[in-house]
Amino acid sequence: MNRAPAHFASAYALLRIAADAADHWIQTDADAQAKAATDAAPVTYKAPDGSVHVFRTREGRRACARHCLTYTATQGAALIIGARVLNVRLHPAAVAAALAVSGITHYAADRRVPNGILQRLARRAGKERFFLLADHGMNGSYCLDQSWHHSWEGLAALIAITGAEDR
Repeated sequence: MNRAPAHFASAYALLRIAADAADHWIQTDADAQAKAATDAAPVTYKAPDGSVHVFRTREGRRACARHCLTYTATQGAALIIGARVLNVRLHPAAVAAALAVSGITHYAADRRVPNGILQRLARRAGKERFFLLADHGMNGSYCLDQSWHHSWEGLAALIAITGAEDR
């Protein structure tokens, strides 16, 4: 019996659930605010304690890297624990490759420097007006960001199940 479709569906669900938790619950407010900071477009952040920090390129890169590390670790934990609960043996190299794809592509999108990868892709696809939309309860850049992540997580799930077998 071919269990690959079930393994794929499980891996994708685990990656997606973990991604939502990592993006919206685990990511710190400071990292969420600072991850797009550049020297040309610094971010001023007022911390809960009232202190004010100005983030530039270096801090933006570090904030995005921290977020992507916790994001990838969350996905890794979900994938490993979920596979164990589901009695699926994943190959460690496949899991590492899947997490690398997810983490690296997440960084590429979340760095969000002015005219970043998502905005350039939106422009080429004729979707820049949607990307820039932030009205009527809609945020186009967030929607395209999530679509980007979902797509790469689909590929990561395919990679993760390479060599998978039932225990």
